[in-house]
Amino acid sequence: MAEFSGSGLDCVRSERLVFAALSFCLDSGGAMVLVGRNGAGKSSLLRMMAGFLAPVAGTLMWDGELLVRDLEAHRRRVRYVGHADAIKPPLTVIENVRTWAVLWGGRAAAEERCFDALSAFAIDHLADVPGRYLSAGQRRRLALARLLVAPAALWLLDEPRTALDAEAIGLLDEAIAGQRRRGGMVAMALHGGAHPPGASTLDLGGLGAFAGSTTELPAC
Repeated sequence: MAEFSGSGLDCVRSERLVFAALSFCLDSGGAMVLVGRNGAGKSSLLRMMAGFLAPVAGTLMWDGELLVRDLEAHRRRVRYVGHADAIKPPLTVIENVRTWAVLWGGRAAAEERCFDALSAFAIDHLADVPGRYLSAGQRRRLALARLLVAPAALWLLDEPRTALDAEAIGLLDEAIAGQRRRGGMVAMALHGGAHPPGASTLDLGGLGAFAGSTTELPAC
């Protein structure tokens, strides 16, 4: 069983203390929802968890090993979907998702998984449409479809429901449930709406305070 944890994390952006003394723990099959006002540091924490941003203080660990010792290995186990959809407008929908599949899983995985990923978000009928012609909701579905093209232990999602209709939110919920059933972890920033069943909640609302859970965070 994998374990991902952070302890005593401080974050400073543009000479401003964003959060301090923040700790969390995620186990295989677990989910954690980040909540807090705008500017509380939800996006910064997700980037920190992905290995894109270093904490000013504190430690991040995977199965008892410091992340900083092998950040590249950690990044290979992460799928990160941020605010930007990261879609190449000239490429078709299937070409976009195939690019991610080859990058993460090799060409064999690309051919096997691409259409399944599009089907999971109900955009397989758009496979040959260039990205530039997609609506905001379709672009978001395509961005999320890349989560499914190659397995990964950790999904990090920043406001993943943005621009999604009720149907697409349901499909996202199904994808998250599948990731957890496979033993994967999910951490996501949300601004309202229902949380995944059994997810812990990390409240970044109090600057300088321990950011704990409104439910019980798993013990590390």
